[in-house]
Amino acid sequence: MGAKDITEKNLEAFNDVFADIVNVLLFKGNKIMKEKDLESAAKDSMFKADGKIHQQERDVSKFWKNGEVRISILGFENQTVQDPNMPLRVISYDGASYKQQLLDSDKEKKKKNLYPVVTLVLYFGTEEKWSTHKNLLSCFKVPEELKPFINDYKINVFNIAWLSDKTIDMFQSDFKIVAKYFQTVRLKKDYKGSTEEIKHVDALLKMLSALTGDNSFEEVYNDGNLKKGGVTMCEVVEKIKNEGVIEAKAEIIRNLIESNAGTLEQIAAWVKLPVKEVKKIAAKVPVQA
Repeated sequence: MGAKDITEKNLEAFNDVFADIVNVLLFKGNKIMKEKDLESAAKDSMFKADGKIHQQERDVSKFWKNGEVRISILGFENQTVQDPNMPLRVISYDGASYKQQLLDSDKEKKKKNLYPVVTLVLYFGTEEKWSTHKNLLSCFKVPEELKPFINDYKINVFNIAWLSDKTIDMFQSDFKIVAKYFQTVRLKKDYKGSTEEIKHVDALLKMLSALTGDNSFEEVYNDGNLKKGGVTMCEVVEKIKNEGVIEAKAEIIRNLIESNAGTLEQIAAWVKLPVKEVKKIAAKVPVQA
């Protein structure tokens, strides 16, 4: 998996976020899935092709337990671009999970409790809805006479940017922030953030950076410009805007320093930035011989 995929799945791997997503998207906000009933599942599955063993992996996968009985497994696939082959990918993941259950049952020489497999495709695109390629038959050109004999396999796609305010308000985890951000982008509105405290700050900002391609979310955290507790998206957005202003003025500051136009305090007053920010920029200006 690439770095983008790895960062995407960090937030959803937390049980509180995973359960929250399932409860809202599948159960209309009812708290049917509990955090304590989730355990991490092996995401990797193997298949043989061309005489070789290949590995495939879901973004996030967990067992949903009822007491000591595993009754379901759910996997997430994060998508920012529509994939016409997604039904094939999902059926291969799900089929591999069922195959593994049969192998485990045969290996133990006794009947095991089998469980169903559910895969959710979370689509974060903002330009158009994922409206096609949601079932197996959409992947092929099939003669009408043959269609009745092909088992059609539908996939569960959720257009996150098109969720309603009512649905987004049902989320109680950090995923509410993610959903609201993409809805705002889709509506082409100015995202100002919320005052709700972020629980998984690092994972949330990494996920936003990965999904949007904008590293500002991750950088504002890595630079240590956020306080360590009680961080909100309002503060994150404000810090990003401030850093953008500083960066825009950085070249002017460097030129003023190199030309000995004035003291750092004077330059700070001219560009209307705090002296400490001007000193940070000055520290990166090469010392003239």
